[in-house]
Amino acid sequence: MPRFAANLSMLYNEHEFLDRFAAAAADGFEGVECQFPYAFDPEDMARRLADHGLQQVLFNAPPGDMAAGERGLACLPGREAGFRAGFAKALDYAQALNCPRIHVMAGVAPAGVERALLQATYEANLAWAAGQAAGAGRDVLIEPINTRDIPGYFLNRQDEAHRIVQAIGAPNLKVQFDLYHCQIVEGDVAMKIRQYLPTGRVGHFQIAGVPMRHEPDLGELNHPYLFSVIDEVAAASGWQGWVGCEYRPARGAVAGGTSAGLGWWPRG
Repeated sequence: MPRFAANLSMLYNEHEFLDRFAAAAADGFEGVECQFPYAFDPEDMARRLADHGLQQVLFNAPPGDMAAGERGLACLPGREAGFRAGFAKALDYAQALNCPRIHVMAGVAPAGVERALLQATYEANLAWAAGQAAGAGRDVLIEPINTRDIPGYFLNRQDEAHRIVQAIGAPNLKVQFDLYHCQIVEGDVAMKIRQYLPTGRVGHFQIAGVPMRHEPDLGELNHPYLFSVIDEVAAASGWQGWVGCEYRPARGAVAGGTSAGLGWWPRG
């Protein structure tokens, strides 16, 4: 069975954020991830990790102005300075939290800008970020995201993401493979795991039920089968990463908390 990390931005939201570390550890999680940690002091977060024997396995670089609809700056021409400042802040947090992976959001493609320019900007920013992260011993991750959840998002498909990683050629630039987004955009999830996991370019998985992004046992994906595929391919390829649980609890919401919805997880 893969190693699962609780996404503390979406799970345990019956607790204040800093109290979610204890709740996740009490349920048996050994790893945690989150989306944007920047509202919290990294030293406070590091203490919670240490107190509860947890590893921070992933978080996102700053996304820009979320209130204005920004979902990352990496593909946006003219925003390079903001991208670099945000990534430098992410590296500081990664150092404090001993976190090996930083997800860089591509951004929403602005209307009227040629895709070739967005692509060139994106790849240049990723190459720069990978170079900065390499010196700090961190991986940079890119994630294809479906355009139902984020209309206009620049990066949507696994093949696109892997082409970009191959083109840049930085060994610490990898793909964040979210089974939820992949199913919505492409389908054929099991075969894509078999295709891409052996390449060494997959840095992290994430899961959620499709289509409503609830617990993994709600919806159209057969997660136990997909976990067995990950196990099989990981054993053959030597992959030792994490599977992030980035879903909105549905059973937990009606039964008193996230813990009540963890029946999908065959622990032990």
